[in-house]
Amino acid sequence: MSEALSDILIFGAGFGTRMAPLTDTMPKPLVPVAGKPLIDHALDLAREEGLNPHVNAHYRAAQMRDHLPADVTLHIEAPDILETGGGLKAALPRMTGDPVATLNSDAIWRGPNPLGLLRDAWRAEMDALVLLVPLAQTVGFKGTGDFQRDAQGRISRSKDGAVYTGVQLVRRSVFDNVTDRIFSLNVIWDRLLERGTLFGIDYPGHWADVGTPAGIPLAEKMLRDV
Repeated sequence: MSEALSDILIFGAGFGTRMAPLTDTMPKPLVPVAGKPLIDHALDLAREEGLNPHVNAHYRAAQMRDHLPADVTLHIEAPDILETGGGLKAALPRMTGDPVATLNSDAIWRGPNPLGLLRDAWRAEMDALVLLVPLAQTVGFKGTGDFQRDAQGRISRSKDGAVYTGVQLVRRSVFDNVTDRIFSLNVIWDRLLERGTLFGIDYPGHWADVGTPAGIPLAEKMLRDV
């Protein structure tokens, strides 16, 4: 890509209620999978691509602060959780480059680095590029699809389509006219869907959803089956 991707925000601010009782005493990003916390798996992906990692936190934020190394910029959301869109908007002043990347911390990957795939696929006409995975290549996921792609890679919402993996590249400018403080990234995506500037690509490997305790052994088995 000719544009400068340099920073990534890893989402870690949620309460992790579906991960209870493990999250009764720790934030979900610190739940271990295959011997290390979820957040460390996410940080490994960011560092492999040379990105500057940012992490947001709210629930048990002090534990996150104590765990994260010095090269990670921590954004503590208080007193409110800002949701995905608001969290990214609040972090942007401390981030550089355009587009910026986001990554959910509650997933495990088997295959190529998802961030590298997005970097290679980014094009000038895109305002955002999301990474999808076919339902058959998900592990521990109980939902339906999110988006389908046309021949040019533009996406539209569809429960019969592929699953959003929680990884994207997005231009900073799409937040310029958003006045809300707390909002979902779906607000941004709906605007881009109307413009025809929201694109997607499929992940060729496997993706494990680790949103509940039952997802942990499934993700670990997926990794062992490499």
